[in-house]
Amino acid sequence: MTRSEITPSPAVTVPRSEAEIAARMKALEALMIEKGIMTTEAVDRLADIYENEVGPQLGAAVVAKAWTDPEFKARLLANATEACAEMGIGGLQGEDMVAVENTDTVHNVIVCTLCSCYPWPVLGLPPNWYKQPAYRSRIVREPRTMLREEFGHDVPDSMEVRVWDSSAELRYMVLPQRPANTEGKSAAELAELVTRDAMIGVAPVRA
Repeated sequence: MTRSEITPSPAVTVPRSEAEIAARMKALEALMIEKGIMTTEAVDRLADIYENEVGPQLGAAVVAKAWTDPEFKARLLANATEACAEMGIGGLQGEDMVAVENTDTVHNVIVCTLCSCYPWPVLGLPPNWYKQPAYRSRIVREPRTMLREEFGHDVPDSMEVRVWDSSAELRYMVLPQRPANTEGKSAAELAELVTRDAMIGVAPVRA
C-alpha cells in the first residue's frame, strides 16, 4: 500500500561521512577476523557475491526485459517475485517483492520508514543514505522537495508522487520509464542504462 500519508516522528540525525562509515566497517571486519568469527576469504567472497552475482545489474536486467517484453512486464507487475524467479533471480529478502511502474502521470519512490527493508536480490546492497533517518522521514513528508534538493530529480507538478513503504513482509522496486529514443537498443544495451537509484525512484533513467 502507498504510505505517502505517513508522518513519522522526528528523528535526530547523526551526520556520518562516507570515510567514517568505511573506517568503522573495516574495524568491525578486522575484529571479526581476529576473533575467528569470519575469515578473510569469506569476507572477499561476500563482497564478490554482492558486486557480481547479486546486485543492481540483476534488477537492471529485469527492467530491460519488462521494457522489451510486454507479457513479462504484465507478469512483473502482477507478481514481481514470480517474474524475477523466471530469470533465476530471488532468495533471501526477495520472497515478497512488488514492482510499481512509473508513468507519464505517476512517479514512485520507495523507502523503509522503520529500518532498511529492501529487495536485495534485485537491487543489491542498500545505499547508506537509504538507511539514514533523514531520508526515511523526509521522503515521506516532502518527497517532491527531497527528490529535487537531494537527488537533483525535479518531478513535474503535473505528476503524482507515490511513496511506498517497504517492510519485512513486502519489498518494493520501481519499474522506471523507458527513456525516449531507445527503440533500437537491445535488452542488454537497455540494462546498461538502468541504475539502482532509478529502481528506488530517486533518479530517472537517462539515455
